[in-house]
Amino acid sequence: MVNVIGLGYIGLPTALMLSSHGIEVIGTDCNNTLVDTLNAGHTTFKEKGLDMLFQAAVEANIKFTTEYQRTDTYIISVPTPYDKFTKKVDAKFVVEAVKDVLKVAPKGCTVVIESTISPGTIDTFVRPQIEKDGFEIGQDINLVHAPERIIPGNMVYELLHNNRTIGADNEKIGEKIKDLYSSFCQGEIVVTDIKTDEMTKVVENTYRAVNIAFANELAKICRYAGMDVYEIIKICNMHPRVKILQPGPGVGGHCISVDPWFLVGDYPRIAKVIDEAMKTNDSMPEFVLNRIYEIMQKEGIKDISRVGLYGLTYKENVDDIRESPTLQLLENQRRHLAPELKVYDPLIEKNIVANQYHDFDKFLTDIDLIVIMVGHDQIKQQLDKLKGKVIFDTRRACQGIDGVYQL
Repeated sequence: MVNVIGLGYIGLPTALMLSSHGIEVIGTDCNNTLVDTLNAGHTTFKEKGLDMLFQAAVEANIKFTTEYQRTDTYIISVPTPYDKFTKKVDAKFVVEAVKDVLKVAPKGCTVVIESTISPGTIDTFVRPQIEKDGFEIGQDINLVHAPERIIPGNMVYELLHNNRTIGADNEKIGEKIKDLYSSFCQGEIVVTDIKTDEMTKVVENTYRAVNIAFANELAKICRYAGMDVYEIIKICNMHPRVKILQPGPGVGGHCISVDPWFLVGDYPRIAKVIDEAMKTNDSMPEFVLNRIYEIMQKEGIKDISRVGLYGLTYKENVDDIRESPTLQLLENQRRHLAPELKVYDPLIEKNIVANQYHDFDKFLTDIDLIVIMVGHDQIKQQLDKLKGKVIFDTRRACQGIDGVYQL
């Protein structure tokens, strides 16, 4: 039996996938409301294919509880925030989960850390805690790191098909956990040591962040020089060895916007390119805010209350708002003591910011300038409703429409 600890964006799909592929699973989370919702037969966030997977797991008798279980395998999938001052990983949730596991864990069990952590986190935080509690690693407790490699909006497919790595102290234990994930994972699974495994996950996200930063910096240069960044990228990408990404209003989510900072925090005198790339990405919401001001000046819009932001999530067609560029932009406004712009997102049903709308037509009625921060399918399918509005499209959702402002 596997006890999955943490039933959020990663832990829940992992638990459901294991259960629906013949593994006995009990999911544990400290959030009583979340557990009650799952036990009532409802998922806790929207994701393509998740409801179907949930039903398959329920039919396979998955259980949800706030209690830790006594079993031979634990998968810990809890948040790993970072200190915004030092940029170092904050491993407190991982450590607390490990401490709670040790209270019930039988001798010889395996603890798998799925949470994304910086290289050396297990050596620095997890091993000392286990040893402090009187357990011998390799005898009483086996340690494994198996970071997730999925993205909201395509989680179910990527859980099934993406390659994975397993980091373990002991190759035999590593192979055992590989067999566990092989119950559903059709991609290649590589077994390596723990620190290498920690590093590979962070490096993957850092690679993507640096490439996004290049596109964003290019957008700034082209804006300053009066050139069309999209036309330049299109032509450059005709070269067989060039693949420039598209710029955007910022970077969100818990991977690309956070994980690279781990390397900056741990290696501040070395990770210079990464540091500058992350600063570039973090500067984009402010850049968008400045563009809004420029567009208002050009269009003669004097009332800030007639400007609306479309999209609260960090990417299209998901309900995940973690580190979203829109939230970053609104925070920048608050720092300048400015009134927050109107906001609408079809996928966010709860009020999470001031001036949030839940009716698209009403939102459009109350604004003159719409800023598209997220390219949800919903707006792409209703572009006709934007007729007569000033449009600032940061996501290229309005291709083919004349007179649209871009980054």
